[in-house]
Order: sequence, then structure tokens, then C-alpha cells
Amino acid sequence: MNYYSEIKNELINNEITKRVKDYSKNKSDLTTYYNVGKLLSEAGKHYGEGIIKEYSKRLTVELGKGYSKRNLWLMLRFYILKEKMQTMSALLSWSHYVELLSLDNVDEINYYIMIAEQQNLSVRQLRERIKNKEYERLDDTTKEKLINNTTPVVITDFIKNPIVIKNNSNKEIISEKVLQKVILEDIPSFLDELGSGFTFIKNEYRIKIGDSYNYIDLLLYNYEFNCFVVVELKVTELKKEHIGQIEVYMNYIDKHLRKPTQDKTIGIIICKKDNKFIMEYCSDERILAREYQEI
Repeated sequence: MNYYSEIKNELINNEITKRVKDYSKNKSDLTTYYNVGKLLSEAGKHYGEGIIKEYSKRLTVELGKGYSKRNLWLMLRFYILKEKMQTMSALLSWSHYVELLSLDNVDEINYYIMIAEQQNLSVRQLRERIKNKEYERLDDTTKEKLINNTTPVVITDFIKNPIVIKNNSNKEIISEKVLQKVILEDIPSFLDELGSGFTFIKNEYRIKIGDSYNYIDLLLYNYEFNCFVVVELKVTELKKEHIGQIEVYMNYIDKHLRKPTQDKTIGIIICKKDNKFIMEYCSDERILAREYQEI
């Protein structure tokens, strides 16, 4: 077989398809690059690893830019990866898969494919998630659930440990107000760290308890789990009264905002301990500790 001619034909046909059928560009890219990767794998077995460099030079001369040694190597990696996996999402672009090809763990790749599909992540957003080691910060129980796909995941499963909150302005966090401001400066990143389905409602959400007004630091909603989320921020160690306070706030939201079709409100406490911020997640009778890193 003339591997070079086969590869060249695949790439030329793909370029023609992309010009004529705009709607099928992504599918054509993925199919073509898989086929090219397969041919490169077979050619490598016959002629050695140096064949990628040789083919890259010839393709660049005959077809122009876009067929560097690195790009051909990525196509080979894509073929190898696809052979290891049962399914590959056609909703992700080639650029998405280029980001994933730097990973070796198939379970990790499956996780990022899942969230990229569910949350419609751009390439930049996916790159940021990988950079922040999101999968690595899931606990082992959640990873097992995702791998085995037998036990339903719950809202607590996707809380990362540690939580990363960006401090873009490098503020010294000396009060709850400052911590709240840091979070609000990049609220999308904060919501992403909590997991999928979180939306921001309001900060300093005012509620009336008895004759006095209280303010919930952050009021969120999770549309996947159909419940309100109360977030309280502390720059001291966790105290018993903090839990009592957030339970009062959760009960208030359940009584005044929650509809019969919605699930019970949950609460999150971020507090300070040993010069690190710890996330205490309250849901029903469970409190799960989570560390939080400032970057």
C-alpha cells in the first residue's frame, strides 16, 4: 500500500468537504484525522517512527501549511485514543480533542468530554479546566461512579478538593467582604468549581428574620438538582454558630422561596483554618470538608 498517497487523498478530500459542506466540517475533520492516524500507525510499523517527519515535509510542499510533524503526530494520537475508547463525541471539535490529547488517563479524558458536552465548553474553557486539574480534585468515590456508571451522582460529588478561587486582583483577604468581592470578580470560575448547573442569583441577599434583617453572602441555584444553594463566607475557623446560622438561612429559603416541586436548600460554608480556606458543605445531615486554594 502507498501510505503517503492514501494520507494525501484523505486530507485533500477533507479540504474539499470543508469548503462545500460547511455544516459537516467537524465530522469530516474527526473522520479524516482518525483515518490519517490509522494510516500513520500502519506506515510506522513498516518504515519506523521517522515516517511522520518525512510525510510532513512532503505534505507541506504539496498541500501547504497545516501538516506539520506535530499535527500529524496529533492525528496518530487521536487514532490511538479512539481505539481505546468506546465512543467519541462528535459535538467536540478537533481543537477540543487537541487539548485532550495531552492526557493519558482514559477515565480523565472521558470526564472532560462529558463536561464539555454538558456545559458546551469552548476550547479555552476546556483548557482552563484541564489546567486547574479539575478531574484530579474529584474524590475517589466520584471517580468510581463516573467509571462504572452504576450509581447516580449527587450534587456533592462534583465539589472539587481543593476548591480553586481566583484572586485576580491579589487582594489580601482579611474580611468576609473582601472574600466575597474576590469571588464576585470571577463568579463564573467559582460556579464552575462547585460543579455543573450552578447559577448566581444575588450577593448580600436580604432576608427578614423576626424584627431584624440578615444578609446571605451568596445565593445560588442549581438547575440540575433543582434547589437553592446558600453560601456563607468566614475568615475565621468554623464555629458551631456558623452552622446554626446557615441552617436558619436554609430554612428561610425553604419556607419563603422554595416551591413544592423544588428540592431542599443546601448550604456551603467557606471558612479559614491554619491559614487555608476550607469549604464546609452542608447538605441534610452531612458536612463534607473541602479545601480552597487562592491563585
